[in-house]
Amino acid sequence: MVLKVFFPSCCSSAESGILIGRWILEQNSAVILAVVHFPFIPVQVKQYLSEVQRVTKVSVSVLGSWSNSKREKEESLSEFLEDLGTIFSHEPWIQISKEGDSKFWSCSILQKHSNNPKEEEIILVYYDQRKVLLSHLHPPLDTAASHKAEDASKLSAIFDTVAKSKVLFMTDRYDDGPIKLTHWQSDGIEASIIVELMKQASVPACVLLTFLLSLISGVCRSRVLKFWPLSFLWSKLSTCEQLGHRLQHLQVISSNKKAQTQAQLMRKANIFVSLLIDVALGILLMSWLYRKNRIGHLADTLIPVADHVAEELQDLLQWLMGAPAGLKMNRALDQVLGRFFLYHIHLWISYIHLMSPFIEMILWYVGLSACLGLTVALCILSDIIALLTFHIYCFYVYGARLYCLKIYGLSSLWRLFRGKKWNVLRQRVDSCSYDLDQLFIGTLLFTILLFLLPTTALYYLVFTLLRLLVVIVQGLIHLLVDLIDSLPLYSVILRLCRSYRLAAGVKFRVLEQQDGKPLRLLMQINPLSYGSVVQTYRLPTYSCYPKDSWASLCKKLFLGELIYPWKHKGEKQD
Repeated sequence: MVLKVFFPSCCSSAESGILIGRWILEQNSAVILAVVHFPFIPVQVKQYLSEVQRVTKVSVSVLGSWSNSKREKEESLSEFLEDLGTIFSHEPWIQISKEGDSKFWSCSILQKHSNNPKEEEIILVYYDQRKVLLSHLHPPLDTAASHKAEDASKLSAIFDTVAKSKVLFMTDRYDDGPIKLTHWQSDGIEASIIVELMKQASVPACVLLTFLLSLISGVCRSRVLKFWPLSFLWSKLSTCEQLGHRLQHLQVISSNKKAQTQAQLMRKANIFVSLLIDVALGILLMSWLYRKNRIGHLADTLIPVADHVAEELQDLLQWLMGAPAGLKMNRALDQVLGRFFLYHIHLWISYIHLMSPFIEMILWYVGLSACLGLTVALCILSDIIALLTFHIYCFYVYGARLYCLKIYGLSSLWRLFRGKKWNVLRQRVDSCSYDLDQLFIGTLLFTILLFLLPTTALYYLVFTLLRLLVVIVQGLIHLLVDLIDSLPLYSVILRLCRSYRLAAGVKFRVLEQQDGKPLRLLMQINPLSYGSVVQTYRLPTYSCYPKDSWASLCKKLFLGELIYPWKHKGEKQD
């Protein structure tokens, strides 16, 4: 069986000493973590390794010796390194030696019961210790491939060994300790003054933010908001839903609980960056709105647009009250429906002109809400569209209810002709016998409903198309809101700038070879694809819109069932 030695490339120029790392028996592999160079006392090395094992829970031990003849000119050094195997007694004992400036190293293993080296059975794998330590190996998304899962489990053992041994890398050559190590941080611990200052400042900021959020949460949970009008508005207005969603995000960020896993840490980071970019875009929008009096221009444009929409609806109703597309309609019902809807348009125009003096002030205060984020501003825009098109929604509800009533009436009367009836208790159609009077009355009602159906269906079709147009516009706005809420921006930026942090696997590149020397491989990290990054770290959204299929949507439209822009949680949709 081939023995694989994972050697950190940062230790290739280290002074001679002993190799410490972890021996993975299942894979017949050795993961070298650091080099302890001379001088050292074996008892102190054993005490140090036992302390590291206690803290990291990783079985770190002395695996062999390292000889760098470029730095050490003594002839007796190799014999001394071989004698160290009897002191630390690890089996197998790995001996790696570097001769001068040569790229090809000698690598051999010594068994306890055999003194013959076995160079041909060793593969030397170089790896970047810093990248492996900072990276997070993700399991394969295709769980059906068993060989991929097995390879990922073998790699995770190597990655976990380096990641859990972080304590080992916290000592550098400038420490006063008795043991001198060579690893990726041996020239100095990597740190940032700005990051450390931000960590110190984040503690009081999180305490203050937690206190403010507890007050806001207490107000939101008060009984005042549970009364009918306020509870209805809170559950149906998208602005309130978005504010509640962002409030939950702030509670996650300001929580004093430390992230236990990589997924929790990435979720917090993604939420923080999403909030930061959302607020930044909102402030940019607010600065654009309040520059050059754009709020006033928008208010002056809003009333004429509303009047123009009302005039177009009046023209459409006048067209329907005549002979639309040459169709012969029931004149009495046509006139009743047309005048009914025209009266509603008249009420709507009066309401708009009554509110016109306050439109600019309302928009001025609404523009300030953009400082809470671009998503809040978009949700307010969606609610404004819903309020401005409320008359279209009323027309759609009236037409849909009337059309639905006739459709279900015709279906019931059609069962009457066939001697059937709907059994409410058993939820099925059963046979039934009807007398002559019932059949006569049923025939009259069926005839009346059938001849009135085209007029009702035409009004229902027109207002359903208008309603669907409004719903599509609101849906596009909420798709943009969901995109900003759910996009893992921190993970995408991390994938763009430091792709090795999000590892999907590794690849091995064969280096130059020489006869009689061990096979040399360079381990490189394969980053996750951008699609996998979004799929893995995508944030959940508050979206509660119906996930109906196209067949279900067409069935609802044909039967006249109402299509709401929201979904009733825990209830059957009307």
